[in-house]
Amino acid sequence: MNLPRRGWVKTPKWLSDLEVTGNADCSIRIMNQKQLAEETASIPRIEFRNVSISYDDQVVLDDVSFVVWPAELKLMLGQSGGGKSTVIKLLLGLEKPDAGKILIDGEDIAPLPEEELDRIRNKMGVVFQEGALFDSLTVFENVAYRLEEHGGDEAMIERKVGAILEFVGLKEAADKLPAELSGGMKRRVAIARAVVDEPEIVLFDEPTTGLDPPTARTICKLGIKLRDVRGVSSIWVTHRIEDVRILTSKYASVGPGQRTQIEDEGGRFCLANTRVVMLHHGRIIFEGPDELFWKSNDPVIREFVEGALTQ
Repeated sequence: MNLPRRGWVKTPKWLSDLEVTGNADCSIRIMNQKQLAEETASIPRIEFRNVSISYDDQVVLDDVSFVVWPAELKLMLGQSGGGKSTVIKLLLGLEKPDAGKILIDGEDIAPLPEEELDRIRNKMGVVFQEGALFDSLTVFENVAYRLEEHGGDEAMIERKVGAILEFVGLKEAADKLPAELSGGMKRRVAIARAVVDEPEIVLFDEPTTGLDPPTARTICKLGIKLRDVRGVSSIWVTHRIEDVRILTSKYASVGPGQRTQIEDEGGRFCLANTRVVMLHHGRIIFEGPDELFWKSNDPVIREFVEGALTQ
């Protein structure tokens, strides 16, 4: 696939050159060269291949297939009970599919025994809705926990934890206990803990649920920074339409003094590294860019979008 280069956007680190191409729904679509190469020549970070799973007589996922490429964020939408969180459980090996394959970096994890699954899980960070912090440990100790489990030396732990706390904006809160933090701060600590050892994949399970709108926006912006600055592949499970608006319309770039800036794609750009998946009764009824999602005439999607807007 040969895409014409039509423009540039100032970007950090590995987001060096941008490929942009026109399409029917957006005047210019942004895609960095690394991502373009990996989409056309390499294997996905995550792939579901005709995956089905049922609990008793209830079908939860029915012949589900999708991929997540390096540095791509996949928004997983749907009503409660639609199978979104089951996707997370399957990726972590907490559930086994009845049929189909689940591949991480090209390796089918479904048949792996528990001891082999730990190797796969080490590639992932997970952010749960409730945060799941250790109440008796400080912010620093919570974030350092995973590194200590893996036998990291003290100097490395100090460096990595300090860097990730600065990344999530909590360096000044390093010595606080979870009880001293707001809900949004706890969620940021959970994100820091999930990514401190630089996993290739991060799974977000309803990370903004229960948060006020400004705090939820802050969490979304951290997801954008992980996608664009650190090149993380992620699945973002949510029922919040505002998450979709933020994550599909903004990108991160590094400006003067290495300060990360969150910018709007505006009317000229469409992000190519964030796509929407809509689950309904265990089946994918939509997968694609947000421009097509907003314009969809599917009655389930229209009800989901319009119902969220009236809440």
